[in-house]
Formats: sequence, C-alpha cells, structure tokens
Amino acid sequence: MSLTSLPRPAMLTRLRVQTLALAFACLAGAPLSGVSGAHAAVSVKDDSGATVTLPAPAQRVVSLSPHATELLFAAGAGDKVVGVVKYSDYPEAAQRLPHVGDNSALDLERILALKPDLLVVWMHGNSQRQVEALRQLKLPVFYSEPKHLTDLPAAIETLGTLMGTPAKAKESAEAFRARYEALRKQYASRAPVPVFYQVWTQPLMTLNGTHMVSDVIRLCGGVNVFANEPALVPRVSIEAVLAKAPEAMFTATPGATKSDKPLATLDNWRKWPQLPAVAHNNLFGIDGDLINRPSPRILDGARTMCEDLDIARSRRAVAAK
Repeated sequence: MSLTSLPRPAMLTRLRVQTLALAFACLAGAPLSGVSGAHAAVSVKDDSGATVTLPAPAQRVVSLSPHATELLFAAGAGDKVVGVVKYSDYPEAAQRLPHVGDNSALDLERILALKPDLLVVWMHGNSQRQVEALRQLKLPVFYSEPKHLTDLPAAIETLGTLMGTPAKAKESAEAFRARYEALRKQYASRAPVPVFYQVWTQPLMTLNGTHMVSDVIRLCGGVNVFANEPALVPRVSIEAVLAKAPEAMFTATPGATKSDKPLATLDNWRKWPQLPAVAHNNLFGIDGDLINRPSPRILDGARTMCEDLDIARSRRAVAAK
C-alpha cells in the first residue's frame, strides 16, 4: 500500500514513524556512554513470554510505567534510567528524571531523543499502538507485568540481568522474599476476615482472586468475598456486596486512612448499618501507591492491611462479648 492510498491520519502516523526511524538510524551510530565492547550479551524472557536479547547490559533505559521505575531502582539500575512516565515518583531520584508522557500517551520524539537502548513497558497499561511504533524504530522492548506477590523477586532479578546489576538485584530480591515470608508466618494462623476491596465507586468495581491485591488479602488472613468472579476487575452491585456481608472494606487512597476518619469513597456504605464492616467501623483506606503498584513497596501496603485486619479481629472479639 502506498502512502497516498492511506487515510490522512494513517499517512501522518506512517510518515512520523518513518521520520523517527531515520533519525534513530542516524543516532544509532553514536556510541553510548559507559558501553564497553567487553560486555557479554544478555538474554531473558519478559512477562509476555518473549525473549529479549541485548548485545550488552543496557546503559540507557526508559521506563514506561511507575511500577517499572521502582523495579529498576530496586534492581540497582537507577543511575541508568534516563526517562520515565508521569507518576514515576518513587524513589525520590525518579522525580528528577525527564518525563516522556504518561502510560497512555507517550512522547515518541522525547523517547528517541534520550537514545535508549532498552524500554521497559507495562504490558496492559501502555498504548499498544505507540509501543508498536517504538518497535518499528528497532528499540528493544521488555514487557513488565508481574501478576503475583511471589513474582516480584524474580522480576527484580530479571531486570538486574538486563541492566548488568545482578548482585544488587539479588540483594533486593532476597530482602523482599525475607519480608514476605516474615509476614506470611506472622499472619498464617490468624482467623479469616471476609474482605471487600473497592476499586471504583461509579460503577462499583472490585478485584477477583487472581489480582495481586488478593494475594495481599490472603497474606494477611483475609478472604476476598469476590475472589471467584471470572473478570479480573468485575463490576458488582450494592446488593451483591450486602449479600456477601464483608467484615472489612478497603479502598486505595492518596494516603493511609484510619477507620475513625472520614473516607468519602467508603462512607456511602454507612447507609447500611447491618453490614458487618459498617457495624464494626472497619472501613479502611490504604495508600494506593503501596497497594496497587506491583513493586517492592507493596509489602508496606500489605503490612498496613494486615494491621487493619487485626483491628477488625479485635473489634469482632469486643462485639462478641
């Protein structure tokens, strides 16, 4: 198909990609600082199942998701991250890095100008059309989407391999495993607490049992009342929540919120005082960055949830007297 036969938007997109490809080809001949021919090639599998092979460990990586930024820093590669997307705010050093757009709208020209030798992409969060355009520029792409808590240490180690920082990555991964195991042992014998995790209010949405947040709920001795829903993020009705009778309710907030403080996103449930979570005042907010990002800090969110569920258990005991 010729360019002239394409619709105008498609023609402009094709021309834009071709222009970027030409520019990248010109830049590709320039050596990247810090790259030595003595380095051996590295090869790993990403979370899409694809094999990613680099001629040497990456020296200039652009992170296209906040969670990927955190994983790269945890892997000891923070000094090799040259660009990030909006909301990549942790660690503090990430806040000083150039922005290349956000998850859904990437600035392709800015990415190209940073001369990356690796892109770390959020598999279901980034614009697939734009990611494909980046592939046409022959930029190596690594898809990152750890699905479970126990996937995170390996995710860190894999990035450590790609970035040439395996020792630091292993150290971070082992620290995560140790923290996870300590929490698991601490809460393994706790009495179960039925939990509703509210993702959205209108429409009312939650998470099923395969989501990483459900791993956190289980780790703390909670039971996700909608674990068996087929959709990862199912819509549910108020009537369905009332029928499940959760004893604790959680939602993500800009910061942790104790149950004795107003919490607008959950306070609507107080209309139903017969709901156990309302009757016992077990409406909790957890910092969204600590519970929704698949990064090492999710164990901080897990610690908060575990402590909140212990509060719910103590209130259950008081109510039973």
